[in-house]
Amino acid sequence: MPRRAYFIASAVLAFTPIYCLGAERILVTHLAPNSETLFVSNADGSGEHPIAESGSLDYNPSWSGNGDWIVFTSERAGSADLYRVHPDGTALERLTDDPAFDDQAAFSPDERHIVFVSTRGGGKANLWILETASRRARPLTSGDGGDFRPAWSPDGEWIAFSSDRGSDVPPARQRWERLQLADIYVIHPDGTGLRRISQHGGFCGSPKWTADSKNVIAYCMTGQNTWDYRFPTHDVDLEGNTALTQIRIADGREDPLRVTPGIELVPAALPSGATGYLRFDKSAAGVFYTNGKKGPTGKDIRTPSWSPDGTRLVYGRIKQIKFTGLVPLFSHANGYSLYAARIEGMMPSYTADGARYAGLIEGANETAVLSVGEFGKPPKPILQRKELMLAPQWSPDGRQIAFGIGLFTAFLDFDAGVKTPVTRVNGGAQVGVINADGTGFHLVTSGPNNNAFPSYSPDGTRIVYRTAGPRENGLRIMNLATKSITPLTEEYDNFAAWSPRGDLIAFVRKIGNNFLVFTIHPDGSGIKQLTDCNCNDAHLNWSPDGEHIVFASSRMGFKDEAPLVGNPQPYGEIFVMDKDGSHVTQLTDDQWEDGAPSWIPDASLRSALPGPGPRPPRWQPR
Repeated sequence: MPRRAYFIASAVLAFTPIYCLGAERILVTHLAPNSETLFVSNADGSGEHPIAESGSLDYNPSWSGNGDWIVFTSERAGSADLYRVHPDGTALERLTDDPAFDDQAAFSPDERHIVFVSTRGGGKANLWILETASRRARPLTSGDGGDFRPAWSPDGEWIAFSSDRGSDVPPARQRWERLQLADIYVIHPDGTGLRRISQHGGFCGSPKWTADSKNVIAYCMTGQNTWDYRFPTHDVDLEGNTALTQIRIADGREDPLRVTPGIELVPAALPSGATGYLRFDKSAAGVFYTNGKKGPTGKDIRTPSWSPDGTRLVYGRIKQIKFTGLVPLFSHANGYSLYAARIEGMMPSYTADGARYAGLIEGANETAVLSVGEFGKPPKPILQRKELMLAPQWSPDGRQIAFGIGLFTAFLDFDAGVKTPVTRVNGGAQVGVINADGTGFHLVTSGPNNNAFPSYSPDGTRIVYRTAGPRENGLRIMNLATKSITPLTEEYDNFAAWSPRGDLIAFVRKIGNNFLVFTIHPDGSGIKQLTDCNCNDAHLNWSPDGEHIVFASSRMGFKDEAPLVGNPQPYGEIFVMDKDGSHVTQLTDDQWEDGAPSWIPDASLRSALPGPGPRPPRWQPR
């Protein structure tokens, strides 16, 4: 697998976030497109032009039944909200203004209502209906599962949607991320008549109606392929096929329309009798039709929607934006301000004063480069190796960096796309230490195990790290002066983080298919489980006073169909809790992967952090 798959830039643009004077400040790795702009074109791709440009993220457009409106999602004001605009770009209106996630909207045939996905009913993705005139919204579905991509039938009687309700969200093969098993459901707009119409056990998504309101067409695949197709998007060796499928509402009969070895998504039945769809694989990318014709092309195209007569398209194109420094993110909790930085690599680390960071970038000839930088300035490489390096951590005095280094090809102990199990040793790894100026690199662990993810004690004399091997697993504490090692745990544990108070070590333990947060005293006593859910909790970090833990979690579930989002793990949210596991507070609520949070001490980076004021300037494309 290309090494680049493991080095992902945490770059993001966000506008008009919630600012809190005196708030707790947290840096976050935010895996989202830097920018997405909507375009309208003819069905063949000619006459393409942008509409409703914001310089932010505008996505998931949908045409109204009369063709006079396009409804879409935008993050131009911070949180994801719904907007509508005429196809010529005029009369832009904001339809929702809620801190929750609002997305994936579709008009009723008479344009008086809009059905959309929202987390405003408790954090999970359910369907809501908005009255366009009054802007009043009411819930349509509820439950712990996610509901996605609703579509209103032409006769107005039904709403079809995909849903992973009832799924046990199993892990992907040899991975810790979860598969998305989804079915097609229908429901009346008044909330009655809910029923599943597709066969359970795989994935079917993005239903669209035929003109007679008797059938929907969808794209279907295996549950495993919902992972294979999104990581990495274009390079994975695909197994099986996607199938464009027609499903009869009356009895659920499924008739394949098209089965190919490529990735074909979001089909729509057109008045011409052809089916339009988005192709998204390494052979070709863009809009195609079952009659052999083509539409706009490019790997940057997302979620096309056709006008009612099938002659025009609206779709998004993602772009990369050049920027430096910290970028404010939308915060959903009072008392917390969130920021993202242009930092490369897995789980970047920040000095105790917040002035410097350590991260990893991909070097030439598939080398890994450990870099140190100051915010707003280019990073300085201090170590380049053929081995992989993971999770750099600063010493308390800011003079040294500890990190994992080895031949492992996986983040924890799994590998993407493999056909056979990977052992926990996974090529082997050791904990290395280097001075911040690039001198003095040396290994502090040895042996055949996979040793990684170190964290310093507050006085800098010891580190805690994870070890994994055929005969032993768990956390170990090393005295850096004597190199003596003390076993701390013997279970499937990882992501250890030593509290600044020195009294606790937080870590992640695998319980069944879940990864959950625990704490333990450095002497091995007082182990305590802090979280309990059918989810993954990870990426731990302590507040500077040692009273709170910030972490990433998948507990809120998917907010969209996984193959359409494109992130490795498109459901991570950031949470904060007290050190005893109480007062859990959600900080992010979006469809992107948020992870690797790190607290900024109160006294640091005052001049570098954007504060209250006007919207940040529009960033210009490269």
